[in-house]
Amino acid sequence: MAAWTWRFERSDGTEVEPSVQPEEFTTQGDAESWIGEVWKDLADGGTDQVRLFEDGTEIYGPMSLHAQEAAAQE
Repeated sequence: MAAWTWRFERSDGTEVEPSVQPEEFTTQGDAESWIGEVWKDLADGGTDQVRLFEDGTEIYGPMSLHAQEAAAQE
Protein backbone atom coordinates (compact mmCIF):
# COMPACT_ATOMS: atom_id res chain seq x y z
CA MET A 1 0.00 0.00 0.00
CA ALA A 2 1.32 3.43 -0.91
CA ALA A 3 2.08 6.02 1.73
CA TRP A 4 1.40 9.64 0.81
CA THR A 5 3.24 12.28 2.82
CA TRP A 6 3.67 16.04 2.82
CA ARG A 7 6.94 17.92 3.27
CA PHE A 8 6.47 21.34 4.89
CA GLU A 9 8.86 24.14 3.88
CA ARG A 10 9.67 27.82 4.16
CA SER A 11 9.73 29.75 0.88
CA ASP A 12 13.47 29.01 0.53
CA GLY A 13 12.89 25.24 0.65
CA THR A 14 14.04 24.74 4.26
CA GLU A 15 12.00 22.00 5.94
CA VAL A 16 9.90 23.16 8.91
CA GLU A 17 7.87 21.38 11.57
CA PRO A 18 4.17 21.75 10.65
CA SER A 19 1.84 23.51 13.08
CA VAL A 20 -0.76 20.79 12.36
CA GLN A 21 0.52 17.22 12.50
CA PRO A 22 -0.48 15.20 9.43
CA GLU A 23 -1.88 11.72 9.61
CA GLU A 24 -0.80 8.85 7.37
CA PHE A 25 -2.56 9.01 4.02
CA THR A 26 -3.26 5.94 1.89
CA THR A 27 -4.47 7.87 -1.18
CA GLN A 28 -3.48 11.05 -2.95
CA GLY A 29 -7.07 12.27 -2.58
CA ASP A 30 -6.97 11.87 1.21
CA ALA A 31 -3.68 13.80 1.41
CA GLU A 32 -5.03 16.59 -0.81
CA SER A 33 -8.32 16.81 1.11
CA TRP A 34 -6.37 17.17 4.35
CA ILE A 35 -4.14 19.96 3.00
CA GLY A 36 -7.27 21.68 1.70
CA GLU A 37 -8.72 21.71 5.21
CA VAL A 38 -5.62 22.85 7.14
CA TRP A 39 -3.57 24.96 4.69
CA LYS A 40 -4.48 28.23 6.43
CA ASP A 41 -3.44 26.92 9.86
CA LEU A 42 -0.19 25.63 8.35
CA ALA A 43 0.50 28.99 6.70
CA ASP A 44 -0.25 30.84 9.95
CA GLY A 45 2.14 28.44 11.72
CA GLY A 46 5.10 29.24 9.48
CA THR A 47 4.78 26.85 6.53
CA ASP A 48 5.09 28.69 3.19
CA GLN A 49 4.88 25.77 0.78
CA VAL A 50 4.39 22.01 0.63
CA ARG A 51 5.52 19.11 -1.51
CA LEU A 52 3.60 15.84 -1.92
CA PHE A 53 5.44 12.50 -1.92
CA GLU A 54 4.33 8.94 -2.64
CA ASP A 55 6.59 6.40 -0.92
CA GLY A 56 9.43 8.93 -0.91
CA THR A 57 9.04 9.97 -4.56
CA GLU A 58 8.10 13.61 -5.10
CA ILE A 59 4.80 13.86 -6.99
CA TYR A 60 4.57 17.64 -7.11
CA GLY A 61 5.67 20.80 -5.40
CA PRO A 62 6.51 23.21 -4.17
CA MET A 63 2.92 24.38 -3.84
CA SER A 64 2.58 27.75 -2.12
CA LEU A 65 0.13 28.08 0.74
CA HIS A 66 -0.01 31.83 0.15
CA ALA A 67 -1.37 31.72 -3.41
CA GLN A 68 -4.97 31.56 -2.22
CA GLU A 69 -4.47 34.59 0.03
CA ALA A 70 -2.95 36.55 -2.86
CA ALA A 71 -5.82 35.55 -5.16
CA ALA A 72 -8.36 36.62 -2.54
CA GLN A 73 -6.79 40.09 -2.30
CA GLU A 74 -6.94 40.80 -6.05
